[in-house]
Amino acid sequence: MFDRIERILLLVLTLAVLGFVGEPYVARLLYASGAPRPVTPPAGLGAGETAVIELFRQTSPSVVHVFAEASARFNRQQGGQSSGTGFVWDAAGHVVTNNHVVANAGRIRVRMATGEIVDAEVVGLAPDNDLAVLALGRIHKPAPPIAIGSSAQLAVGQSVYAIGNPFGLEQTLTTGIVSAVQRQLPTDGGGELADVIQTDAAINPGNSGGPLLDSSGRLIGVNTAIFSPSGASAGIGFAIPVDTVNRVVPQLIANGRVPTPGIGIVVGDEAVAARLGIEGLVVVRTQPGSPAERAGLRGIDEATGSLGDIIVGAEGKAVTRLAELKKIMAAVGIGGQMTLVVERNGRTFEVKLIVRDVGAGRG
Repeated sequence: MFDRIERILLLVLTLAVLGFVGEPYVARLLYASGAPRPVTPPAGLGAGETAVIELFRQTSPSVVHVFAEASARFNRQQGGQSSGTGFVWDAAGHVVTNNHVVANAGRIRVRMATGEIVDAEVVGLAPDNDLAVLALGRIHKPAPPIAIGSSAQLAVGQSVYAIGNPFGLEQTLTTGIVSAVQRQLPTDGGGELADVIQTDAAINPGNSGGPLLDSSGRLIGVNTAIFSPSGASAGIGFAIPVDTVNRVVPQLIANGRVPTPGIGIVVGDEAVAARLGIEGLVVVRTQPGSPAERAGLRGIDEATGSLGDIIVGAEGKAVTRLAELKKIMAAVGIGGQMTLVVERNGRTFEVKLIVRDVGAGRG
């Protein structure tokens, strides 16, 4: 009797193993489809998806691909050609991009969203703002200018959209949020961009000069840089605020340059001053004939090396960085009078002077 039970159990176990092993083969035999699958009717796109699709459809024709061939003088250092993004600014065919995309370029070409390639020339450069304006050659079908928004009321957390050509992949849309506002971003020329927008929208090499948009498809910034140890997007990108762009670009179109408000001083290294416990801007020297010289500001004594004046305030605000002083001078405007608070030999006093156009790179 026990032998019979053992045989039955063994048979059951064998059938179970065979069923387990053979199940995939049986399933493929019974259920494999030899014909195309029927299409499931769509449930429809969500309102958010539809809005983003429409945003891209409306804005992407204004976004272009910029190719800059280095001039013979700079060809060796720059490796021949760089590329970035730009966008159509007005009906006259002006294109805005980053200064670092086209700086030192010999020949510039622009590929429109339609695929047409045209030559372009530089109208004006603003290195301190990392902005440039190009004029397009004759094109068969002009692209519409991009819609302009405002960056004054941007809120951390609001949605943003970037269109560009990362790694040469044209017309790429990425999305994210405003991660922070009023950031400070160093420039290659030793200056600093103020009030920069930080975003986690994916920005990679090739996005430079492209538009950062709000949910209405309006320009709120120009993508300019990423912070990444690897050189690729790490969720920290930066954009020049559109209010700065809307101030600078018309001046570049009209004059080819942006007047630089200043008082004609050269200041010492801020990091060195901080290590020495100096809270302010050390005046190294004043420019001949500048407002600073005429107001009597003193630089470092070249004979003894002793400190001269230290600017600690301007227009009622404390000043410890040149970027802060430049922002105040820009608010005062060229031709306006500014009041500085200066320390000299342990004594603090006020100096009034007129802000002038001193040229790029000076304080």
